[in-house]
Amino acid sequence: MTTYIIRRFLHAVLVILILSLVIFLVMRLLPGDPILLLVTSDELALTSDEKIAELRHEFGLDRPLAAQYVTWLGQLVKGDLGTSIIHRDNVKGELFRRLPITLHLGLTAFILGSFIGLVLGILSAIRRDSWIDTFVTMMANLGVAAPPFWFAALLIYLCGVQLNILPVSGYTSPVSDFWMSLKQAIMPILCLAVFPICSTARQTRSSMLEVIHQDYIRTAWAKGLREGIIVMRHAVKNALIPVVTVMGIILRYVVGGSVVIEMVFNIPGLGRLAVDSAVAQDYPVVQGIILLVATIVVMINLVVDLLYGWLDPRTRYE
Repeated sequence: MTTYIIRRFLHAVLVILILSLVIFLVMRLLPGDPILLLVTSDELALTSDEKIAELRHEFGLDRPLAAQYVTWLGQLVKGDLGTSIIHRDNVKGELFRRLPITLHLGLTAFILGSFIGLVLGILSAIRRDSWIDTFVTMMANLGVAAPPFWFAALLIYLCGVQLNILPVSGYTSPVSDFWMSLKQAIMPILCLAVFPICSTARQTRSSMLEVIHQDYIRTAWAKGLREGIIVMRHAVKNALIPVVTVMGIILRYVVGGSVVIEMVFNIPGLGRLAVDSAVAQDYPVVQGIILLVATIVVMINLVVDLLYGWLDPRTRYE
């Protein structure tokens, strides 16, 4: 087990290293110049070539790409993500200021979506071909197919414009104003939770239908055990193995895929920062965000793999 964890950790480090090289090269191969974006159009006519060259030297953009990459890696080892070209702020401080906002909405949506999806999937499987199964299957298919921005626009129109019961934009910390934070978070969380609910419900239903037709389940019924014991003690745990994989994918989507929702609801999280920084070609910020999200994704994959051993004792880590 320890050997497996160490091997996976080293593999994760290699993946992050390769990803860092790819995003470093991609950002610098894009057309445009962050220094020219830093200087406004009015200032550009008054700015000399020497001043522009001085700015390039300040941010190390006048050095060869290999030297820039090695310097950046050296800073990463020290825990330094660099300085924003556009805002002149420390990248690490800005990322960790916005990360709690994204995690607050994303993890709440994930927990809510996973719980509701599991319950709906179990009910749909044990009541197969009933009206519950038909309703859950139909809504799950619609929820997976519907794009998040469409659902967000629908909620804004109904709850924000027509009924005027919820604010349509902004974010307030629950520490400073809990009720305002709750009202502002309801629509973004619902939009982020749609995909987890539908995906988890579909996978849970499929897994449960496969498990409840196994011989040991029929034996439990023949012994006269109650339905609740059969479902929760014997069926659900064995059906959760593929569901855990889907939930790991969903968690990656919730953490890294909140860009659209944060843009629609004007939420100052990592997703909005990533879009703004990519448009401005703020290299250090984009690189820092992608590396942070990649690290979270790699850790999620490791946790999902380790959960297999708890769910299925037959799993062995060599």
